[in-house]
Amino acid sequence: MRLPTLAQAVALSAFLETAAAWPGMNKTLHDLLSRGRTPTGPDDVESHELIGDLAILPDSQLTPVGRSIKKILTGTETGQSTESWQGPIPAKGSVACAADPCCIWAYIAQEMSSKFLGNTGRCNSLARASIRLGFHDAGAWSKTRGGGGADGSIVLSAEELARPEDRGLQAVVAWIRDLYAQYRDQAVTAADLVQMAATVATVTCPLGPRVRSFVGRVDRDVPPPPGLLPDVHASADELIALFRDKTIGPRGLGALIGAHSTSQQFFVDPARAGDPQDSSPGVWDTLYYRQTVGPAPPRVYRFESDVNLALDPRIAPEFRRFGHDQPGWDAVGPLCHVVLYAQEYVRLSLLGVYNINTLTECSKVLPQATKAFSAPDQDLVDTWLDSTEVDGAVADTLLNGD
Repeated sequence: MRLPTLAQAVALSAFLETAAAWPGMNKTLHDLLSRGRTPTGPDDVESHELIGDLAILPDSQLTPVGRSIKKILTGTETGQSTESWQGPIPAKGSVACAADPCCIWAYIAQEMSSKFLGNTGRCNSLARASIRLGFHDAGAWSKTRGGGGADGSIVLSAEELARPEDRGLQAVVAWIRDLYAQYRDQAVTAADLVQMAATVATVTCPLGPRVRSFVGRVDRDVPPPPGLLPDVHASADELIALFRDKTIGPRGLGALIGAHSTSQQFFVDPARAGDPQDSSPGVWDTLYYRQTVGPAPPRVYRFESDVNLALDPRIAPEFRRFGHDQPGWDAVGPLCHVVLYAQEYVRLSLLGVYNINTLTECSKVLPQATKAFSAPDQDLVDTWLDSTEVDGAVADTLLNGD
């Protein structure tokens, strides 16, 4: 495949950011950028494919942020951050705050995090919905079919939000819309709010990774083509093909699906509404990987698609490896769950973004990770998990993190 010449790359990069803001240009830019991509072989378990404008820009034109993201995508730099805000945060509305693009995001992140924890320290339904929203907005993108990706369209398009696959996201979208109305005059986009909410929620969940976070995405209100999100009844072949078309290989898919460690299902089987996907709902541990096909309490609800992946020889090794990881943020090694999750979520959060090189990293505004956790009510949770009778009150209590 012929790569673009330097002159072509320079010319194309000059109009990427401006053109991306025009309706209908996203698919055109995708087609242009695809010409410079190196395809990932069908047997690869991990993708290092470049995306967006990084696929055509020479290294000499990369900003520090562009270089870092390129290294994250290619697995040579971590997708987690330990950076924190140094000193007091300037007052909102001050000249000093306006001078730092991340300042307003420090206030937004604080507001988000304050709403994501229940009384027990587990993350709650708003946190889980925020993580799911980040997946649904960014994941609605394809190398072959286009789509907006991480463009905020799930917030800005009523048509998209009304789709069956987005059931249960209406409340979190209403909350994001309120934040957007409050902060849009301060260069805050809906696309960035969605992804910041996802990464803040992830690290607010006990043991969750602190995923590096970037702002500067362009909003679009055009819904993506249907059928770009995974189905809970899909086969492993279908899911792996779907995610390869998003530049995400089987290993990355195996890492990303670990977000189900915090979740509870409500719509796949309404008769079991509130049942979790492992025995520690609201906690970002690795029990999910052991309990998807291994022994689990009766109340643990396994998605058919998750079981299909866990048994597939291309992903089964990841389930075994992640299931024996040291849970939490202190886990180390290039193939441990939190490391790979952070790397792959950075990729996911930038699908369909064609101005990656001009983004700003604001990881310093994220809350600090909770590196150890012991549920104060684990005995009560275990009693419920071992039951077979539906108890909506207990499910709702867990849903709220209480």
